[in-house]
Amino acid sequence: MKNIQWYPGHMAKAMRLMEESIKLCDAVVFVLDARAPASSFNPRLCRIAGNKPVLYLFNKADMADGQAEILLKTVKESGKHAVLGNATAHKDARALQAAMAELVREKSERNREKGVTKPLRFLVAGIPNTGKSTLINLLAGSKKAVTGDKAGVTRKNQWVRCGAFELLDTPGTMPPSCENQTLARRLAYLGGINDDILEFDEIALCLLEEMAQKYPDRLCERYGIKGGEPLEMLNKVCARMGFVLRGNEYDYERGERALIDDLRKGRLGRVCFDGAEDLVSAGLV
Repeated sequence: MKNIQWYPGHMAKAMRLMEESIKLCDAVVFVLDARAPASSFNPRLCRIAGNKPVLYLFNKADMADGQAEILLKTVKESGKHAVLGNATAHKDARALQAAMAELVREKSERNREKGVTKPLRFLVAGIPNTGKSTLINLLAGSKKAVTGDKAGVTRKNQWVRCGAFELLDTPGTMPPSCENQTLARRLAYLGGINDDILEFDEIALCLLEEMAQKYPDRLCERYGIKGGEPLEMLNKVCARMGFVLRGNEYDYERGERALIDDLRKGRLGRVCFDGAEDLVSAGLV
């Protein structure tokens, strides 16, 4: 299988800008995908954060199953600040604001004692397509940051005032090299990596294999799959979706893209691909 690597020039530039901007910030929010929190963690961002307090947001909680809550608990038990939320749900805004306020409570108290009234600043960072800009829009109460459902929409830093805070929206950044290809493939499933660089046939077969191991009932419900080798399962997907060419050949390209779209749109139900061992491998605990 071809290794997944994605680190275009704008990401290197974004990392340099973050290294400069962190000096202006009081704290950091790292946005992770709750469906694969270890896979969506970029350890290089921790080095940029340095000694600044960090809040880990397990975003897209509405699309993740109970495994995400178990992983969240593990991260919190390791001494980190973490919260499970959904940046598209207005009901979660207050809890997220409270978690951010708690993160900088000591700094806020010191500022009050000194008579300093300027808003505290947060750097909002993460890999592409985890919902950083959506989070900022939620907290701002209006669309201030550009969003999209594909990786790499945000290309430059932008400050946004959100109540008592100022948030710096930053471009999504990947590590220069994806050392753990299992985690990289999970990002590919979920849209964290630019689809244009991916071999969709390989990604789809890996997804089917992992779904068969972790969520076999979902494959049965959606496609009538009851086990088998990955290619056999892909045949079932194509047959169920009616993707058949002349001569009764399966249209694998349409089948692969439909499968991955079903996952990303939640049609395969709530999922969480990572386990506790992945948190360790990624350096999150």
